[in-house]
Amino acid sequence: MDREREMEYRCVQCGFGVKTLFVQYSPGNIRLMKCENCKVVADEYVECETMILLIDLILHKPKAYRHLLYNVLKQESPKFKGLLWKLTIGYLLLDVYRYLVLESGDEEWGLSTSFSSLVWTCRKMFTDVFLGNFMLLFTFLLVMKISPSRRAGTPRCKDFLLAILISSYFKIFLVAMMVWEFPSSVIFIIDLFVLSSNTMAVKVITESGMSKCIGACFIAHAVKAFTSQVL
Repeated sequence: MDREREMEYRCVQCGFGVKTLFVQYSPGNIRLMKCENCKVVADEYVECETMILLIDLILHKPKAYRHLLYNVLKQESPKFKGLLWKLTIGYLLLDVYRYLVLESGDEEWGLSTSFSSLVWTCRKMFTDVFLGNFMLLFTFLLVMKISPSRRAGTPRCKDFLLAILISSYFKIFLVAMMVWEFPSSVIFIIDLFVLSSNTMAVKVITESGMSKCIGACFIAHAVKAFTSQVL
């Protein structure tokens, strides 16, 4: 544990702790450090364009998630708490929009909509978005705690929250539905991409097997869907 605390960063290839990612000799002149475990460059994304990182995230490459979760978004940073709040609010707002799109396909809203109908819709939206996502995070924590992982320490609630928020970046495509018309079925395609991306992020932070992470993500999303349908 003491050694892990000394290591501020992670090798994106094997996940082994490293003290530093690069040495800077002068402005624009750096040398990337190699991992002591796998003997390759610890984090090549230091010199890569953002577009390369985005492509690798879409391709679900574990090293792209390690770069973001361990080497970019440092939880010890004073700005981390504010960033986590912004990510959470953005995530919930996109979920609210998702709910409204699905509801607008089932119901016709107009000036004649009664007050009681609006109250019911708001209550249902609260259940779907807030309580549903709470159950999603709670189920993740419960399933991963019951089943032991290969990692030395158990990931904290904040680790899971950050992993879920970052790996749900596919939800940003919901913004396109505000501009262009798409069938509501596109939302379920986005949900599938979010599910697969969540699986990879959970695998990275827990260092567990793929089958276990797929099962945990499927159960967590199923509990979220069940919560929004029942209550």
